[in-house]
Amino acid sequence: MTTIIRKDGVSDWAHSGIIKAGDYYFVGYCSGNDQLDMKGQVATSLDELERKLKLFDLSLENVVQLNALLLDIWEIPIMEEVFKSRFLGDYPVRKSIQTNFAHQNLRFQCDAICYKSSDE
Repeated sequence: MTTIIRKDGVSDWAHSGIIKAGDYYFVGYCSGNDQLDMKGQVATSLDELERKLKLFDLSLENVVQLNALLLDIWEIPIMEEVFKSRFLGDYPVRKSIQTNFAHQNLRFQCDAICYKSSDE
C-alpha cells in the first residue's frame, strides 16, 4: 500500500498545502502578493508553488499539470509571459479558468499536480 504524506497543513482551514501519494504530488492553491499587478501576482504565486514543492525536494520541472484561476481571462498573455520565464520550456499541461475570488484584490492563483519517480 502506498503511504500518503501530507505537509503544509492548516487545521483552521481544514486543508493540506501539498500531498504525496505514490509518485504523484498534489499542490493546493498558491496565491501571491495581492497588492501587486497581475504579473507580480503570477510571479509570487509561482514563488509560493516553489516553496511548497521544496517541502518534498521538487521543483517546477516536476509540475505536470497546472490549473490557473484568473479574475480576468484576458490576462492570460501576462500569465504566459511569467510562465515562459519560470518554466523555461518545460511547460505543464494547463487549464485556465476565469473566476470571482472572495478576496477583493486577488487576480490569480494556481494549483498543481507533480510527478517524481520513486527511482529518482
